[in-house]
Amino acid sequence: MIEAKVDSIRVSLVTQQRVVILKDLTMERYLPIWIGPCEADAIAFAIQEVPISRPLTHDLLRLVIEQLGAQVTHILINDLRDDTYFARIVLDVQGRHEEIDCRSSDAIALAVRVHTRIYVDEGVMERAGVTLDGESTAAGSTAESRSNHPEDAGGPPGPKPDDERLSVFRDFINSLDIDLDDRQRPEER
Repeated sequence: MIEAKVDSIRVSLVTQQRVVILKDLTMERYLPIWIGPCEADAIAFAIQEVPISRPLTHDLLRLVIEQLGAQVTHILINDLRDDTYFARIVLDVQGRHEEIDCRSSDAIALAVRVHTRIYVDEGVMERAGVTLDGESTAAGSTAESRSNHPEDAGGPPGPKPDDERLSVFRDFINSLDIDLDDRQRPEER
């Protein structure tokens, strides 16, 4: 497991699509996760500590977990299938270990509320992580490392299908220009 933190939430001014960027704490590597506008706001509100008059869904979830005597130990982005991220909320329920399947955006929104660690499965980060220069950090991102993977044996050098699919993420991320710290609070809109 790779520990990560929320680096930023980006919004495309053209398409209004949102992506939360998780940063690997051990190196300059980032994991972009497409999320909806409500989830983006839920994460941003918690990080910016925006006062809210009534609990939002993720605040309610935090309160229920606390009232039942459980504690969120961490969340884990544990899988990526068909361009969809999967996550687990890991709980300590009075000494008993429990894991709850959820959307990655919901797990992140809860994690920032309860101030718990965010982890990413190594395989997920290898397949979908990107570096600042926009190159995939997947083990198959260079011709030299491709030759070390059994599934690539005998295959021609060049972009792998995952590299091509991830280029959409890279293009989108490069087109973004709104940082989490620059977002307006709801009362300033």
